[in-house]
Amino acid sequence: MSNQDWADANPERLYVISGGRDRKSATAGFDLVTLVVARARPEPTMQPEHAAILRICSSPLSVAEISAHLRLPNSLVTVLLADLLAERRIEVRAPVPPAALPDLSLLEAVIHGLQRL
Repeated sequence: MSNQDWADANPERLYVISGGRDRKSATAGFDLVTLVVARARPEPTMQPEHAAILRICSSPLSVAEISAHLRLPNSLVTVLLADLLAERRIEVRAPVPPAALPDLSLLEAVIHGLQRL
């Protein structure tokens, strides 16, 4: 579902799912690459979207992936994730940072040392 599909979606449905809250109320600081993993199982009394998040996050997924699986806007997914985080039903991890490259002078010294052998 594209952003245009969300714009055409029933706004009342999105309002009900979020409980009228917006992304600003979700203060956990999620971004599209934040990794989410479930720490609990869904319960029958849970909101269906919360339960769906817990089911699909048995292994780490990014916020963008969760949004795509649920076919919901990222802004709404971050509100739902903030709920689950507050209830300690999910664990949030920063994405793995790109590896830092070693200092170029160190690499040159290693190359020169190997050439002398």
